[in-house]
Amino acid sequence: MEKFTKSGKFQLHISCLDQLAKYAKHKIWIKPNGEQSFLSGNHVIKAHIGRITDCIPKYAGVVYFSMNDLPLGFGVASRSSLETKDLEATAIIGFN
Repeated sequence: MEKFTKSGKFQLHISCLDQLAKYAKHKIWIKPNGEQSFLSGNHVIKAHIGRITDCIPKYAGVVYFSMNDLPLGFGVASRSSLETKDLEATAIIGFN
């Protein structure tokens, strides 16, 4: 479902997130303290990551989950899963 806002911006709503989440190859789980930040449109930082699947390449599409396996949304990984281990807590791991 898509629409134009009053300010002329285009909004696209993806209503099949549950279906995308079932078949996602690359997944990132977000801790409860980072869920609201992600849902507000901010990027995901390393401090908010609970788990991450292995072998995520840089700039790959990922599906974000809560720690209870509830799909929250999707985005792009800004770093590979191997690079993530050596970064500081404030580094951006995923783009929203």
